[in-house]
Amino acid sequence: MIAILMFVVVLMLLLVGIPVAYAFGTVAMFFAFFIPHIGIEVFEVLPFRIYGIMSNTTLMAVPLFIAMGLVLEKSKMAERLLISMSALFRDVRGGLAVSVVLVGAMLAASTGIVSASVVMMSVIALPLMLNAGYDKGLASGTVAASGTLGQIIPPSIILIILGDVMSVSVGDLFMGAVLPGLVLVGLYVAYILIYSYFKPNAAPVAKGIKKVSIKEIVVSIVPPLLLMVAVLGSIFAGIASPTESAAFGVVGAILLSVLNKSLNIEMLKYASLETVKLSGMIFMILIGATAFSLVFNELGGTDMILEFFSEDIGNVWVFIAIAMLSVFILGFFIDFIEISFIIVPIFVPIIEAFGIDPIWFAVLIALNLQASFLTPPFGLSLFFLKGAAGDTIKTIEIYRGITPFILLQLLALGLVVLFPDLVFAFL
Repeated sequence: MIAILMFVVVLMLLLVGIPVAYAFGTVAMFFAFFIPHIGIEVFEVLPFRIYGIMSNTTLMAVPLFIAMGLVLEKSKMAERLLISMSALFRDVRGGLAVSVVLVGAMLAASTGIVSASVVMMSVIALPLMLNAGYDKGLASGTVAASGTLGQIIPPSIILIILGDVMSVSVGDLFMGAVLPGLVLVGLYVAYILIYSYFKPNAAPVAKGIKKVSIKEIVVSIVPPLLLMVAVLGSIFAGIASPTESAAFGVVGAILLSVLNKSLNIEMLKYASLETVKLSGMIFMILIGATAFSLVFNELGGTDMILEFFSEDIGNVWVFIAIAMLSVFILGFFIDFIEISFIIVPIFVPIIEAFGIDPIWFAVLIALNLQASFLTPPFGLSLFFLKGAAGDTIKTIEIYRGITPFILLQLLALGLVVLFPDLVFAFL
């Protein structure tokens, strides 16, 4: 019961806005100090855990992929991609929204940073869609949902974190997430085309988009595609580890910015500072979560949960349903990083007891966590979109537009549950 209380206190602190790392660390120290049979001595192993985190070669890929994404964000690659894709689909009803989804998928495979993708799409694509006469709900939902594809399409930061937390190969996770990610993209495109067919006024043909030459299309699409193939292909072929391919990706992103004539000192300074900030935040949360787990495990919390699912319930599908529902509901209120570092480790011994494939389960969690970016009231993509769009779109219109895409994400999750071969197709 004390372990459950400890978990509840952390959630309450997170809901009132206490920074995640401080919430985890403070609760851990408080419970360790005031519970006699635990004591501060439980933290004697914490320095060794922290050293293990800092020297973890898998987690080194996180700052590298963040740096790659930030350089690409400033290279104007997204703008060129969107203009070319929009020109390709200019004569199709709903084609502009389809092009936004495809560009979002390419950005996800190139950058993997949701915040950067959503803001870029909001600034570039949203005005184009609104000027073309698109329904504000459909336009905002398409932009927000497309920007979050970086959660499931490799190289996803969340897949790297899940690979480390669940002790599975990040390369295998990347390969396992490819087809589910493409299925989700297909569902988005199908929904837009069907919606446009039945409500033509909501997604008119964008005749105002100017035509571009084949050369311009090739120049804007081929370089990021080559970078995607080089980064992911080296991992899938076993030529390089995710960390090594991430380092190569940073070099490739810098070369692309040179080709686009956007490389300068200001860009490198911005990418370097933001990489340090984002990476520092992630690792601070990981250290706080490690302190929390030391006390939580000492209180018998993990053993209690394992016993409840494996002995009291004993049904693997009930566990999967409860686990997915828990992650989905928590995603309304807390960030994917907190869920990954504090909730997922509790699931690990349970999936081992049930014999569940960890790669399949990790992809389910990644799909589920993607919805956390879109679910109000604390969906980060909604904040990014509203901040970039300003007064052009009301919050209620964003909520209305994003609802079908949340349902599509849950449909994709259900498809992966029913058809596990979607994950194992490339393994």
